[in-house]
Amino acid sequence: MILKQKISTLTITRQIKNQKETSNNQKAARTRRQRGYQWEDTIVKRFKTTQDWKAFRLGSPSIALPDVLAVNTKNSTIFTIEAKSGTSTSLPVPADQIERCLDWIKTFDIYKKRNVLLAFKFLSKKRVDIGKYESRELREYFKIWDESLEITDCVCNYDGKFFAKSEGKRKEIFLKECKMPFKTKQRTSA
Repeated sequence: MILKQKISTLTITRQIKNQKETSNNQKAARTRRQRGYQWEDTIVKRFKTTQDWKAFRLGSPSIALPDVLAVNTKNSTIFTIEAKSGTSTSLPVPADQIERCLDWIKTFDIYKKRNVLLAFKFLSKKRVDIGKYESRELREYFKIWDESLEITDCVCNYDGKFFAKSEGKRKEIFLKECKMPFKTKQRTSA
């Protein structure tokens, strides 16, 4: 009988531990989504403060839309924007997200200037461990995707360098910085 009590105590302990891990993972995922939404919302609000620009947040990632669509009909310009925000030293962009942005700008061929922008925001706190952060400078980059490049998974690092990821290897690629029509914390990459 004593043996049964020890086993049940052990089982209960494991269940509580698993519930805590699940809860922490869910909380972290929710925090990441909120950061992403806030960055997209910030971009839209910045465009709306400028003359001649209209911008829209298009919805959730599950429906194959870019994060933000920005249009300037006066200058015949359209941007599809994939926005990434985080506390790490690099922010990845999956190939399928670049591809769907390209599909959208190709659809709107009435516009003379059509670009896919990759908008990165490196927050002023850098994650160094679970729940531990250190201060750093907030940085933003707005990169123009080069349509002549092969579409692959990519990553931008805190210094603004951009890499294509293929077969487990990183290869630096050089994307132009987009001069935005609003005030940013934009840095030009070295």
